[in-house]
Amino acid sequence: MMITQGLLPALMTGLLAQLGGGEIVLVIVLVVTVAVFGLLALLIRQRRTSGEGGNSLLAQAREEAELIRQKASLEAENIVKEARIKAKEELIASRDEFEVSTKQRRKELQKAEERLTAKEDNVDKKLEQLDQRTAQLENRDKELRAQSDALKVKKDELDVKIGQQIQELERVAGLSQDEAKRQLLARLEESLETERGTLIRRYQEENKQLLMQEAQEVMITAMQRYAGDCAYERTTSTIPLPNEDMKGRIIGREGRNIRTIEAATGVNVLIDDTPEAVVISCFDPVRREVARITMERLVADGRIHPARVEEIVTKVRKDVEAEIQKAGQDTVNQLGITRLRQNIVTLLGRLKYRYSYSQNVLMHSIEVASMMGAIAAQVGLDEHKARRAGLLHDIGKAVDHEVEGTHALIGADLLKRAGEEDDVVNAVAAHHEEAEKTSLMAILVQICDALSASRPGARSETTELYLKRLEQLESIGNAFDGVENCFAIQAGRELRVIVQPEKITEERASILAREMAERIEKEMRYPGQIRVSIIRETRSVDYAK
Repeated sequence: MMITQGLLPALMTGLLAQLGGGEIVLVIVLVVTVAVFGLLALLIRQRRTSGEGGNSLLAQAREEAELIRQKASLEAENIVKEARIKAKEELIASRDEFEVSTKQRRKELQKAEERLTAKEDNVDKKLEQLDQRTAQLENRDKELRAQSDALKVKKDELDVKIGQQIQELERVAGLSQDEAKRQLLARLEESLETERGTLIRRYQEENKQLLMQEAQEVMITAMQRYAGDCAYERTTSTIPLPNEDMKGRIIGREGRNIRTIEAATGVNVLIDDTPEAVVISCFDPVRREVARITMERLVADGRIHPARVEEIVTKVRKDVEAEIQKAGQDTVNQLGITRLRQNIVTLLGRLKYRYSYSQNVLMHSIEVASMMGAIAAQVGLDEHKARRAGLLHDIGKAVDHEVEGTHALIGADLLKRAGEEDDVVNAVAAHHEEAEKTSLMAILVQICDALSASRPGARSETTELYLKRLEQLESIGNAFDGVENCFAIQAGRELRVIVQPEKITEERASILAREMAERIEKEMRYPGQIRVSIIRETRSVDYAK
């Protein structure tokens, strides 16, 4: 019973702590009911055990039950009070929390409402602007349609008036529209051609004056400093003989003397019907020179036999080699070239006996070197290196009959192996456009080489080729419409053309000169340049009677 008294309040307290509100009252009623039934069961058990003698105990149990009931009632009331107080506290806390969250939510809703209101205001403003813009566009569209309709009406009226005016103009002028267009285009073409000729003449004169002024300063200085002359020799040597009997002695018994001469010198000895003369022919100019001197000494000595031929050839070859060495060294000293290998100096000396289009190659090389030094000094290049490149530019011609390839590439290879500088090697390799130019020195070598080769008198031509070139030049001039006559003058370096003044205007004359020059450049091969001069004159003649 004591256990029940102690456990019941604890149970009640635990249940009430977990329950709240209206559930508390129900729990209290249940507890009281359980307590009463517990007491009744206790009393019945005691009565059974004690019988009738337990009346006093029953009374005592009732009293105790009453006390327990009262105590339970008091505890239940206390529990109910505590539960109510706790429920109120929780309710108040929940209400405060709810109010705080409600205020925060209300603020958020208020901000969202304000933003939404602002957006609605912006949307309203944009809608108003859009309505205004739409109204403006509609008005503008109406105006454009009205203008388009008006323009269409005016265009129709204008087309009608233009058609009437064209008909009236055709009636007055007596020309159709197509005929009038053709005449207008013809006049426009004449006007443009006149203007074109005027512009060509003006620009040609301006460029000519500027270029001639600069070129004259450079070329005059170079020409003043150049003092070399150009020697001319044939590629074959003719040896005079004292009499016709000498031919037989040169041939020898069964031709052994002439065969020995040809074998020892490497040349061809030509004995023909030419009186008192023999001809020596050889591609190698040095061999030809050795053979020429040998033949002269044999003819002068009179003793001609194989042993004597070989003896004289050996002596002459040594003399020629010494002459070659001297010519090369004199050339180097003349131009002030230093640090040149001996084999290159020897090759330079061999150029003394080499001719190109009847122009001595050594003299040509000296001429190019002299001009290059003068021009390089004028334009600010290295004068010594320029003379070196000019002197060595044709060095390959000394061995081009022995080595395969062009003389420019052969010479560049020789100089490269001799340790020459790269820009000098490139200038030699590129002076005939067989390699890409990498420096101004290469361009200068090409210019001076052309100047030396194309100057008047530098290279001789056969009479047949010369006359053929003059005829071709005059035929090109006569092929143009409006040409009355033309003449090739100044050894074919100028084409003077006389035109009909009624067909060729002053402006057309400039265009005609340009067209002739372009055709000459395209169809002809010639050294230097050819000047085309157009002569147009009008003569008015009358007679006094």
